Amino acid sequence: MNWTLINGETETGLTLFWVDEGIDTGPILLQKEVDVDPDATTGTLYFNSIFSLGVDAIAESVDLIAAGNPPRIVQDESQANYDAPCENEHGQIDWSQSAQQVYNRIRGCDPQPGAYTSWQGKMVRLYDCRLQPASGNSTAGQVLEVGEETVSIAAPGGTIVAKKMRGEGKKVAAAEVAKQSGFSVGSQLG
Repeated sequence: MNWTLINGETETGLTLFWVDEGIDTGPILLQKEVDVDPDATTGTLYFNSIFSLGVDAIAESVDLIAAGNPPRIVQDESQANYDAPCENEHGQIDWSQSAQQVYNRIRGCDPQPGAYTSWQGKMVRLYDCRLQPASGNSTAGQVLEVGEETVSIAAPGGTIVAKKMRGEGKKVAAAEVAKQSGFSVGSQLG
């Protein structure tokens, strides 16, 4: 699911396979698709869509097997792909990318592993963000505003508004991390 969001895909789903010797290589028993909300995170996508879809798909699969003639659809290997697990090294924000690409990385790494940038050599992770239109001409990665709870950061073509961040402590309101870490309006992240 991480890569679905990082890549900006608008639909995803799940597949139930017949077991064979490979990883996800057996014949397909059942597939289900779901639309991806443009503000979904990996966590919300899983808990609000994929989990219940998976439960229903398992029940449907059991019914298909019980009926005595379940499908065994051979996979088209030319359409197959494999995404490696999304690890910490995939979470680094590149502020030179478009605001949409930055936002997609943050969504795809929320809650784990957590997309991150840096401030004075220390890692700062961003969570629960929103993408808003650009507000003026600012350098990508520059802090535009520190609100009561949020921090707004410039990105090419937009503004990332972080509701939660994690510096060296636990995940808290983004404005609290700014205060703890000492960055403010005009500070350059990354």
